[in-house]
Order: sequence, then C-alpha cells, then structure tokens
Amino acid sequence: MKEELVSFRGIKEGIYIFIKKGDFKNIKKELQEKLIEYKDFYNGASILGIKSENLREEEIKELLHLIEDKFELYIEENGLPSYLEEEHYNIEINEGMTRFYNTTIRSGQIIEYNGNIVIIGDVNPGALVRATGNIVILGKLRGVAHAGIDGNKNTYVAAYELQPTQLRIGDIIARKPDEGFAMSNMPEVAKVYKGEVLIQPYLAKKQ
Repeated sequence: MKEELVSFRGIKEGIYIFIKKGDFKNIKKELQEKLIEYKDFYNGASILGIKSENLREEEIKELLHLIEDKFELYIEENGLPSYLEEEHYNIEINEGMTRFYNTTIRSGQIIEYNGNIVIIGDVNPGALVRATGNIVILGKLRGVAHAGIDGNKNTYVAAYELQPTQLRIGDIIARKPDEGFAMSNMPEVAKVYKGEVLIQPYLAKKQ
C-alpha cells in the first residue's frame, strides 16, 4: 500500500496540512489530487498552515499559492504558518524527575507523579495519567492525560498517536479535532500556544 505523503487535521478555525518526507513533485501531485477529491468538503475552509519534515520555505510558499489560487481556499495569515512561527512552537526538553512505566495503562488505572511521566505502552480509554511535568507516551493515548497539574502551562503531552478522551495542560482543555480528517501519521505533541492547546506532528528540530 502506497504511503501517504499528505494528510489533514481540522479544528474549528480551519485546516492544518501535514507533509511527510518525499519527492516534492509527488507531494504536489498528491496534494492536488486530495484537494480535488474533497473539494466540496473543504469549500470555504481556511488553511492555517503547513507542517513538513523537509520542505524548504519556497516550496511551502509554492504549495500555499497553489492552494489559494487554484482551489480558492483562504490562507489564514494569523494562524500558525509552519515557516513563520515554527520557532515559537519548538518543544524544549526540560530535565527533571521522571518516572517510567513499562506497561499499558488500562481502564480504571490512575497514574500520577510529581514530575515527568514516560509510558512505554498505550493508555487505554478509561485510564488517567496526571503529572506536574510532561507526559510522553510511546504508544497510543486514548484515555485522559493532564500535564502541568500544578498549573504549569509550559508542559506538553506527546504520543505516537493522540486520540485522548480528554487532554489538559495546566487549566486549559484541548478541543477535539473536527471529524473527517486523516491522522497526521506522525508522533504528535500537544502544547499550549496562544492560550489554546494545539496538537501538531512532532518534528525534530534541525541543527
């Protein structure tokens, strides 16, 4: 089965486009095909930004111009353009006390720690994970995760797949993405950005 290079995630304000590493011609072709296929669905939507593993700034601009000119979709200048505001969203890893759990957290279980939590496994629906620091899940998050339970909004929640029942950072609760959009197919991280919890694919910061 051919690996998808382009995927979408929708929130109330519009659409984020996630692009995996690949040939630019193939990326451009797949993006156009998907926008044509779902033209009625995306009609009137705003494009909030493009997140990519390896595209250059001029390539991202080319895709944005293509979207705006050919498909008449609005490019949201006040959203999170990937190449303009990416530095403000980079995840800074703060060291501290960390507890590791090498197990799947099942329904009814509550995990809480005064520090960071790393779970090597899934967090199932009905399970609760709470930490004063960050929460990192090397698996799927399908239960409830609350990072920064002492009010720290600089913490984050990361997982190979974020499909939480509820996700909270500090006192801010994440909104669920609108239905009908593909997963990003990348590890994801949730962090507070401009007063809201924003979920983005995790892209390692280039040196």
